[in-house]
Amino acid sequence: MEPIPETTDLSAYLGADEVLDHDHPQVRQTAALLRSAAPTPYEYAKAAYDYVRDEVPHSFDSGDDRVSWRASEVLRTRNGICYAKSHALAALLRAEGIPAGLCYQRLTEDDGRPVVHGLVALLLPGGDRWTRQDPRGNKPGVDAHFSLGRERLAFPVRPESGDYDYPTVYAAPPAAVLAALRESADRTELAARLPAALE
Repeated sequence: MEPIPETTDLSAYLGADEVLDHDHPQVRQTAALLRSAAPTPYEYAKAAYDYVRDEVPHSFDSGDDRVSWRASEVLRTRNGICYAKSHALAALLRAEGIPAGLCYQRLTEDDGRPVVHGLVALLLPGGDRWTRQDPRGNKPGVDAHFSLGRERLAFPVRPESGDYDYPTVYAAPPAAVLAALRESADRTELAARLPAALE
């Protein structure tokens, strides 16, 4: 799928805000550590992806009840669901001048319930196309990898189940996503508040 940025102004995908707070010391320190072993933009982007995918457990997998949503908090607590992990990866990429935004899929759970899943899209400097990356975290049955060619996402879209990709690359999280995170006191509340759609 070809991601479509919601604006052609790349500065929107480099800025810091309350959620993608890449000006925070926690994000800056993590970025500097990763950059020290990954000098090129491609190497850094892959290192940041691998770090968030592998070193920040998905809270539904780990059983962590804390709900994190700011990038700095996700990196500090090493905890978060797909949305939160996407915030952390986007912030790490922006911290090193790599335009990054947020993407989403509408997926169907095993029980038939629809849910929105969060991803990241990035544009490497000098590149001409955005690519989606899924830092959700691997487990049996989930095998996502950093790839600028064929997408290696955590979950395939199954149109026969009503699944689909949202093509938009958002500069900031949509209101439904942010509300679910901010208004949930723990993982159980968050599971009940996960949006079924972005519209």
